Amino acid sequence: MIKPDAGVNTLGLLVPNWPAPENVRALNTTRISLQAKTSHVPVLADYAAFNLALHVGDDPASVLSNRSQLAEYLELNERDIAWLEQVHGTDVIKADLAVQRNDAAPMQADASFTSQTGIACSIMTADCLPVLFCNLPEQDEQQHVAAAHAGWRGLASGILTKTLSRFPRADRVIAWLGPAISQKHFEVGHEVYCAFVEKNPQSSRAFVPANAEAKLPSPTSEAKWLASLTRLAKIELEAAGIKAIYGGEHCTFGEKKLFYSYRRDGEKSGRMASIIFIE
Repeated sequence: MIKPDAGVNTLGLLVPNWPAPENVRALNTTRISLQAKTSHVPVLADYAAFNLALHVGDDPASVLSNRSQLAEYLELNERDIAWLEQVHGTDVIKADLAVQRNDAAPMQADASFTSQTGIACSIMTADCLPVLFCNLPEQDEQQHVAAAHAGWRGLASGILTKTLSRFPRADRVIAWLGPAISQKHFEVGHEVYCAFVEKNPQSSRAFVPANAEAKLPSPTSEAKWLASLTRLAKIELEAAGIKAIYGGEHCTFGEKKLFYSYRRDGEKSGRMASIIFIE
């Protein structure tokens, strides 16, 4: 069962409602986070207000200002947030290594993990599913956290299972699913359906037909499906032994005032960030 969150707080931040240890801090930003100002350049008004991505064409000064505000709110050094170049792959890296590259190009990866205090794992999204992880350490066990970017390609390739492999005990891990495009807005082709169902027949539960062709028993390039990223993630996490799964009720496409959506807004869509770290 996916357990819901209470909602967005007065600062425009979505804080996971999950039983994480007290020294684990996590949040998901929105378009209205921290009452940030909109972009100062009129042509870039599409990105208003709290865009955190430098690669989408927004004014870099505005983006860096937003990142600075976020770091200040989290009481972190700006250099200690591990920003990644996400490529819809399955590479999982140490956040500690990523922060060492802050003065250069960000490292290419779609997940990061750490057991070091004060180092934040971060994932940027605008329809893909962000997944945050932390373990519930028993006596003498070390605290670990991780963040993964789960678009359909990453999910089909096992990004969540690979991220879980970085934890010493998967049975002691809990997961939180952040805002993502909901099933009714996420139409995909038959090749996407096949990529999941051929790997795990249980994945068929995450798809409903979007046209008549999708009901045919034989493969067809004309078939269209409506896919649920949150259900696909839940199926993978449960297969890996994770029973405690939280969040997953916010739709980036449908909740326009709160979230960016690439499928809704196109190339001039900003990005939210999902952040987790050990204090």
